[in-house]
Amino acid sequence: MWQPIFHGILDAIMRHRLAPGARLAEEELAQIYGVSRTVVRAALQALARDGVVVTERNKGARVARPTPVEAREIFEARAVIEPEIARLAASHMTPDAASRLRAAIAAEHDALQGDRLTDAVFHSAEFHRIIASLSGHRILREMLGELLSRSSLVVALYWRATDAPCDNHDHLALVSALERGDGERAAILMRDHVATLRETLDLSRAAPDGTSLAAALRPR
Repeated sequence: MWQPIFHGILDAIMRHRLAPGARLAEEELAQIYGVSRTVVRAALQALARDGVVVTERNKGARVARPTPVEAREIFEARAVIEPEIARLAASHMTPDAASRLRAAIAAEHDALQGDRLTDAVFHSAEFHRIIASLSGHRILREMLGELLSRSSLVVALYWRATDAPCDNHDHLALVSALERGDGERAAILMRDHVATLRETLDLSRAAPDGTSLAAALRPR
């Protein structure tokens, strides 16, 4: 019963409609979703386990706000596990998977061309999630899912707007390596790609202003 709240808040975070540090008032969320505060609390606790929400006694819940150290560690963790995920995915590549990956690339490109930068970040993360789903490794897939959600918070805080959030050429090269079944090449490309993503961050950047819960969670 709490899952729609979980996914609604997570989607708003991933699409940067809820900024890092935004307060998540149980009573307001209960009114928005028409459920009890107990149900809301269960969703917030699940989000806290994934590292995207912080709950504090007597202070309630808020969207997590990664520190520069946490931001660096998140991308260091991605640099460790994503190359292995890409290597494994090469053994499970299918024409349908290639189509889904290319669709994510196209959606990201269209968002960038339309100056919809937060949408571009969302589609970039989707590209990485698809590769993880191909790996056949449940634990690595789940670990990366959490890291991608937390990466969205890092991007909201520290991304340099003058840089593209992801490079389409990197993504296309990855798809080509995966289609060839070249796991070693895919691993190298992924390692370099994550390093490039890390270089788009300015860890001295301040957080943007947030928005209201009702506006952030309104269906798009």
